[in-house]
Amino acid sequence: MNASTSPAIAGNTIAELIASGAQALTAAGVAFGHGTATAEDEAAWLVLWKLALPVDSELTPGAPESVSNQAVTQEQKAQIATLFEERIRTRKPAAYLTNEAWLVGVPFYIDERSIVPRSFIAELLADGSIDDWLSDKTTQVLDLCTGNGSLACLAAMAYPDVQVTGADISTDALAVARINVDKHGLQERVTLLESNGLSAVPGPWDLVLCNPPYVNSDSMGKLPAEYLAEPELALAGGTDGMDFIRQLLQDLPARLNKDAVVILEIGNEKPYFEAAFPDLPIFWLDTSSGDEQVLLITEEALRHWSNNTLPQ
Repeated sequence: MNASTSPAIAGNTIAELIASGAQALTAAGVAFGHGTATAEDEAAWLVLWKLALPVDSELTPGAPESVSNQAVTQEQKAQIATLFEERIRTRKPAAYLTNEAWLVGVPFYIDERSIVPRSFIAELLADGSIDDWLSDKTTQVLDLCTGNGSLACLAAMAYPDVQVTGADISTDALAVARINVDKHGLQERVTLLESNGLSAVPGPWDLVLCNPPYVNSDSMGKLPAEYLAEPELALAGGTDGMDFIRQLLQDLPARLNKDAVVILEIGNEKPYFEAAFPDLPIFWLDTSSGDEQVLLITEEALRHWSNNTLPQ
């Protein structure tokens, strides 16, 4: 199926439409990774969203409260077919079509002004994986490259006693983040600031979360259309993907309180990170995607590395 061909969405029940939609997505060769990993999951998301049903609705046939055999009207079927056609034709991530993205069960507003939130840091905040690195002295939290503000909001939810600052160079992204801060009633706990790196957020900070632009230039040239629909500013990290991170690690030591920690996501760029910072002691953190996506750096390790590596 090419992008100009309308998908043949057939069936009279939710389960049949999901199966048909998944086949259409697969045949069209669309790419996933913006909240779903498979054609079946994305088809279920699109069908349930268009029918105004919860995205976690029970779909197992025969299970109590399952909606799989729920009948769908001809009008609803036509609307669903139109949605699938738009997904295939535009190659926009489904989250941009639904204006909704979910992280660890929490809904966030999203549109093309910001990268679709999918950071594995969300898992670490939700499951307490980094709690042992924090203390009652952890009060000032920075979410750098906040995008749509999802990690800033999740940090505020996870740690009721902290103040969170979400910073981004993009005023467009910050406008989306404002929607989410307001949506979750966190105006008193989350501040949003425009900042090029750390320039407008000098701290000092007790916890820094950062999912920066880290995609290397070779990978940028091979990204599927769905990723190219996102702001390039949020993805491109230079030749080896480490441009932003180099400046960040140079600037951070002077902006951290004693015993602070930095949580940094680098995606699939571990080899480039290790080549760029071979002498920096780090801890790799376990996520649902393995233990090579997100790392932790202590203030002490970063300060020692800075004193012995960077020009003084």
